Amino acid sequence: MLKINSIKKGIWIPVLFLVLTFEGLIAQQDAQYTQYMFNTLSVNPAYAGSRGQLSFAGLYRSQWVGLEGAPETFTINLHSPIRNSRLGYGISIVNDNIGDGVVQETYLDAVISYTLDVSQNGKLSFGLKGGGNMLSLDFAGLRNFDEEVVQQDNIDNQFSPNFGLGVYYHTDKFYAGFSAPNILETEYFDNNSTDANGINFLATERINFYLITGYVFDLNGNLKFKPAILTKAVGGAPLQVDLSANFLFNDKFSFGAAYRWDAAVSALAGFQISEQIMLGLAYDKETTDLGGTRFNEGSFEVFLRLELLKKFQRTVSPRFF
Repeated sequence: MLKINSIKKGIWIPVLFLVLTFEGLIAQQDAQYTQYMFNTLSVNPAYAGSRGQLSFAGLYRSQWVGLEGAPETFTINLHSPIRNSRLGYGISIVNDNIGDGVVQETYLDAVISYTLDVSQNGKLSFGLKGGGNMLSLDFAGLRNFDEEVVQQDNIDNQFSPNFGLGVYYHTDKFYAGFSAPNILETEYFDNNSTDANGINFLATERINFYLITGYVFDLNGNLKFKPAILTKAVGGAPLQVDLSANFLFNDKFSFGAAYRWDAAVSALAGFQISEQIMLGLAYDKETTDLGGTRFNEGSFEVFLRLELLKKFQRTVSPRFF
């Protein structure tokens, strides 16, 4: 690991994050989301078209606010069913920025799904996505965090192809999905490339597996309750489990809390501004030692969903998913 006692106060945590990303034998994880229940297409291509109309979703996440160089994530999803068919399609864009531009990674994928009616209310969808990611790494910028990093040629928009698979089942109250958004395990950098401390600069894209599920309970005519779970597994990293519990009042206002196992607690709120517009907010507070530092003011998410066309059938699922 890189020595952290010589790194500027307040920025060592993002640097440590970078090292975990690049050091050999450490798996590279996909971006994480607190409002995953509204951002399903980013992790499961089988979700495409499930809302029954052309739907746009955008999410911005600022991780560990107050720490210089902390990660930022942008996601954009657009998907729709194809009229008079069982097919859905869409696009997904995810951009990660770590270290104020030291590491930039962008995923761009086209998505297609096929849906079967398996019961009176149940639909089972199979999804496939194809595309790739572009990686940029500024070694000169990395040296600003630790002078012992050996200077190497920067990586500028290195493209690597990839594809993903998913399956998604839902009724009007229940949903469950399993997916692997990126199947190919791409290696970056020369296996013989090391820094002054002998660290091996080899990064590998690992397969991340996602399991997501939730159920909507009608508590009364105006109030719904939905617990949900997202589990993420990747080789070489701890299992990540996100638990959430949200209430939806009068189909307009949602509020709740979430817990990321051994990592963070979260507060969530959503506003259905109109039939076409929804705004969501989330705040995370770390439960690890990182959460107690005076440089870390928590993590924030802002989510926006737009239902762009109403020519298709109205969604049969509650707005919770």
